[in-house]
Amino acid sequence: MDHRYQYQHLTHGDVVAAAERVAGRVRPLVVAPGGDDRTWFALEFLQYTGTFKARGAINFIRSHQDSGTLPDAGVTIASGGNAGLACAWAAQAQGVRATVFLPANAPAVKVARLRAYDADVRLVGDEYAEALDACRKFAADTGALASHAYDHPLIAAGAGTLMEELHTLLPDLDTVVVSVGGGGLFTGVATAAHEHGVRVVAVEPENCRALNAALAAGEVVDVTVDSVAADALGARRVTPMALYAAQRYDVCSVLVPDTDIVRARRELWDDHRLAVEHAAATALAGLRAYRPAEGERAAVVLCGANTDPGDLVRPV
Repeated sequence: MDHRYQYQHLTHGDVVAAAERVAGRVRPLVVAPGGDDRTWFALEFLQYTGTFKARGAINFIRSHQDSGTLPDAGVTIASGGNAGLACAWAAQAQGVRATVFLPANAPAVKVARLRAYDADVRLVGDEYAEALDACRKFAADTGALASHAYDHPLIAAGAGTLMEELHTLLPDLDTVVVSVGGGGLFTGVATAAHEHGVRVVAVEPENCRALNAALAAGEVVDVTVDSVAADALGARRVTPMALYAAQRYDVCSVLVPDTDIVRARRELWDDHRLAVEHAAATALAGLRAYRPAEGERAAVVLCGANTDPGDLVRPV
């Protein structure tokens, strides 16, 4: 069954259930002042594996364990990025087998990190599409549970637990700013934020605008992908869940150029000594473009830190 056509929207109850499952299994959210008394940074890059994706991965596995639907073959995913790392980590943490598919030309450092989480790494083909096809065949042949980087309600609900913690830490928050790729983080955050009366600013690179384009078209559409943040935000289309949330909740869609993303990433390092990936810096660039009203209390979700910090350190 393709859940994309069976599960069109997330509920706050889904996020609350996820919060109960991940409690004590993920690192609690930390917030820090963002330079003035009306702005905060949500430091989710401190999460296990370096991104928010650990939340969705652990919720996905725990939910299937609780319902008795986790097969002996474990879980499988095609991803050498943050989602693959999170899946492998969560599987190891829960004593579950994980099989991760990557193109044969995947960087050795990614393969090594996945194997450090005891994942069975399968190198197939030269492109991601080939690894994905192999992953699907593996799931069909073995019965392994196929996970996804963002297009699953349990993944999105897990990501939404971040907003539940943020609301507890900052109960008077007016706005939360979050970067958008395929829409898993956005969907979870927007669903929880709506429940707590918090507005969401959804930020995308100008040339990775899957959510913005879907809002303009009134339906999910394919977009071109070309951005410095494309490694994490380069989805060609958002999920129907993300479009549903954006259409029905108090959401402001913002686009930012790569130059602003690079500048925001540099600002986070120079002014705050925070080394984050471009996807996280996209959210801060979005705050600058959004321009909160006087007195508006905003939090910027810094979602990940899996980056090479070498270009941040200026020569002495």
